[in-house]
Amino acid sequence: MRTIGLIGGMSWESSAEYYRLINRAVRDRLGPLRSAEIVLVSVDFGPIERAQHEGRWDDLAAMLAAAARRLEAGGAECAVLCTNTMHKVAETIEVALSIPFLHIADPVGSTARAVGWKKLGLLGTAFTMEQDFLSGRLERKFELEVVTPPAPARATVHRVVYEELCAGVIREDSRAAYLEIIDDLAGRGAQAVILGCTEIPLLIQQNHTDVPLLDTTALHARAAADFALVS
Repeated sequence: MRTIGLIGGMSWESSAEYYRLINRAVRDRLGPLRSAEIVLVSVDFGPIERAQHEGRWDDLAAMLAAAARRLEAGGAECAVLCTNTMHKVAETIEVALSIPFLHIADPVGSTARAVGWKKLGLLGTAFTMEQDFLSGRLERKFELEVVTPPAPARATVHRVVYEELCAGVIREDSRAAYLEIIDDLAGRGAQAVILGCTEIPLLIQQNHTDVPLLDTTALHARAAADFALVS
């Protein structure tokens, strides 16, 4: 089994899900007492959140590249960045490493192509919805069309992520608002909706809607388990 490296803490609520999902996948494939070999570097999200909203992306890139080097020095054989938003600086992290970097967009794109979906809705932080570091990769690499909600809905999605989900707060009215936004994306032709923030699956699961969902946390965790278990 190869050792998985996780860069977590953004937020730790979703990083805990990565740990659970990866270990469950390994247990399911290898047996009830088996678990993954994991190295975790967990950062303090508070300064990162401030830097995001102040636009200090170069500082964030340097910080996470340093975390990735610590991960590799600790014996990790791949790097998994447990957040969608910080994939904005994925290229800087990747060049800092000599081990594979498993990009969060790739299992999403592969899954959509395998099913035959061509047009996807995207929920995430404002950074993820309004910039192209995730949608652009899906469009260029997988030839997918990605649509986002209108500005007021984007603001709602963003607010709920930072003010509620990152703090472990789950509210039924926020779930209802998200489901309305998902329905609107489907009405605009989205064949599935990407839960493009690793906290969103804490609020929205497939049983809440008939619209197909692409859970980036679950897909990324599964890709990490696949990497670990390749002989």
